[in-house]
Amino acid sequence: MFEISSEMSFSAAHHLNDYQGPCENVHGHNWLVRATIRSNELNTIGIAIDFKILRSLLSEVLDELDHCNLNKLFDTQKLNPSSENIARYIYKQLQEKITEPNCTVHRIDVFETPGNCASYFEHD
Repeated sequence: MFEISSEMSFSAAHHLNDYQGPCENVHGHNWLVRATIRSNELNTIGIAIDFKILRSLLSEVLDELDHCNLNKLFDTQKLNPSSENIARYIYKQLQEKITEPNCTVHRIDVFETPGNCASYFEHD
């Protein structure tokens, strides 16, 4: 099994509904996202997915989130824009874009602040 990871960041605002504390107020973060792809096979030149392709697809997903109020997106789904829900959202969006054979999104890590990370994955 092979794992390929790429990291990118975006900036966005949010607030947490029904939260008792400062995070109930609108505030922003510079979110760091690590996307990890798994593949059980390599292509004929010995790679699972080109880093440029992975970064381009991840950029497409993150461009939708960059410099926006995340509540506007997540309120339509009746979800709080927590790091956990953001990780799941990115996972689902990126998985739809991956077309490389034998490649699947394994895990999305979302760092709200340095040292604080939420992850989402669906399989071992």
